[in-house]
Amino acid sequence: MSAQQGERGPIKAVIFDMDGLLLDTEGIYTEVTELIAGRYGKHFDWSIKQNTIGRGARDFSGYIIDTLELPISVDEFLEIRQPLLDERFPQCPAMPGAEALVRHLAAHRIPIAVGTSSSVRYYHAKITRHQAWFELFDTVVTADDPEVTDAKPAPDIFLRAAERLGVAPGDCLVFEDSPFGVTAAKAAGMLAVAIPDPNMPTDRYHHADLVLGSLSEAPLAQWGLPALPT
Repeated sequence: MSAQQGERGPIKAVIFDMDGLLLDTEGIYTEVTELIAGRYGKHFDWSIKQNTIGRGARDFSGYIIDTLELPISVDEFLEIRQPLLDERFPQCPAMPGAEALVRHLAAHRIPIAVGTSSSVRYYHAKITRHQAWFELFDTVVTADDPEVTDAKPAPDIFLRAAERLGVAPGDCLVFEDSPFGVTAAKAAGMLAVAIPDPNMPTDRYHHADLVLGSLSEAPLAQWGLPALPT
């Protein structure tokens, strides 16, 4: 754990990103993108992936197409990708500490939300094995929500989540795994805690208020929240 800025609190609500933070979907995205790239003799590796985590679907697809010089359009990329993701998402596991933290906050009646760059369709596919604890969230805001104009790194998703929770943005804590997500949280005026993939360069998270190794390390009491049981 490394603090980037001083203590702050009390926090009144917590907003979670989903992919790579609550659910281990990043490996699925990597596998599927490698399959598509391979069809055109290209290779998708971490030098490229580190610049894609947290992007919305069309932004992600456009970046991959441009970087790998794939001879297809964004719509064609998404059409090829869809059945590959549909097959894999329902089996994705939870990230370490995610369910325990969500259940802990819900049990103490702390308002909680999901703010994700995923579409509502893929959101439901991803939570197939995890519906019991995802039902504990007070609200879910997806990238294709009608009240979201721009996806991350714009702050729209997090601002809509705070609004629906009835909590001021400055009283919200955001957990994120991507630099784009941290940027969105800070633009929304929220406390941003990063939990990066171990493969991500740590200097990509210089703007986070705190960097942790996992959700189970969250120092909740520091923000006026009930501490996790030891």
